[in-house]
Amino acid sequence: MGQTASSAGTGLAPTRSTLDNGVVVIAKETRKTPAAAINLSVRAGAVCDPDAAAGTTYLLSRVIDRGTATRSAEEIAEEIDSRGISLTISVTRHTFSIVSSCLARDFETILALLGDVLMSPAIPEQELAVRKGEAVTILRQEEDNPGIRASEALMAMLYGEQHPYGRRVKGTVQGVELLTREQLLQQHAARFAPSELSVVVVGDVEVPRVFDRASRVFGSWRATVPPPINLPPVHRATERRRRIIPMMNKAQADIAYGFTTITRTDPSYFAFWLMNVALGQYALGGRLGHNIRERQGMAYYVSSLLDVSIGEGPLNIRAGVSPANVDRAIAAIDDELTRLKRDGLTAKELNESRQFLIGSMPRALEANAGIASFLQTAQFFGLGLDYDRRLPSLLAAVTLDDIHRAAEMLDPERATLVVAGPYSDS
Repeated sequence: MGQTASSAGTGLAPTRSTLDNGVVVIAKETRKTPAAAINLSVRAGAVCDPDAAAGTTYLLSRVIDRGTATRSAEEIAEEIDSRGISLTISVTRHTFSIVSSCLARDFETILALLGDVLMSPAIPEQELAVRKGEAVTILRQEEDNPGIRASEALMAMLYGEQHPYGRRVKGTVQGVELLTREQLLQQHAARFAPSELSVVVVGDVEVPRVFDRASRVFGSWRATVPPPINLPPVHRATERRRRIIPMMNKAQADIAYGFTTITRTDPSYFAFWLMNVALGQYALGGRLGHNIRERQGMAYYVSSLLDVSIGEGPLNIRAGVSPANVDRAIAAIDDELTRLKRDGLTAKELNESRQFLIGSMPRALEANAGIASFLQTAQFFGLGLDYDRRLPSLLAAVTLDDIHRAAEMLDPERATLVVAGPYSDS
């Protein structure tokens, strides 16, 4: 067992240890229920896909639990079903996650099972064929969804299809159909390693018990440290860009409107976060929701999302409208951003946004799974074991001037937007 660190004072106060092979283990004991949340996260997301094989990691996530070197797919399913546990496997641009909730008495058994799935997938051909078919079905459904089409086209325009952020996480139908078992195993061997794994356990399990079991499950794992992923530079738009994706058989048009912004570690992150809450997240959708949905009544939904990470992530505004209201809705978004860029937020908006984020923390950290997810995020970005205690003061330090400087990046004259649905420029 490597070095152990704990967070002093109030708050979550988790304890972290690093195994000799590089696996990070974070434990937080809670006594609310006799259960535990297990969150395994590997820095091996979709950005690691080979350039010519987008969707490799996503397909791996669909089949990784369908058999290991020592367990068949049926045995894994029986173990999960007989104990009534939940299991979710997901992929983002930067992480591959296996998340489970189980009874505390089953913790050792389930952690060993999840470790086996993570480290030793067998990927039987028959199971791969089934899961590949499911993935292709999902992709075809998404290709018929105006909201998804608009969002994915926006990312391709913002970043370019040569940048990992500009490619679809799930790949394409044609690409996924060509993927082989050997490619998936090769991707696993190349990117999955102890140095890339963080194990978080939150629940009615003693901290020493967590560390002991994690050491037993993962301590003997050996794999070469993968080379770093170097993201290409992001070229911000210098002019307004627009694309229309005609889908004339649909009833609703979906708008995706956005900008590239900052990285998660940028000092202005908290100003961007608060600004976005006021713009499109607070209450019924912030300024955008109040104007476009509530006051003008022309949107089925409207919101904004700040999705920053290792690279310069996007701020995306999404809206679903009647085809007759597309131009009015875009004009209303332009107006709100122009006002935000010119005037910033009011003191009332800043205070309400700050109170909203601080007030939402206890709710987000009520359940073991929420705490585990929060701790994984803090670990991924190196935010520290005491991040939950420091967060209120970090938000409190943001000024109206900070918000105004952040808003300058949201210039409608340099916006990129996509409309998908029964709409045309003519």
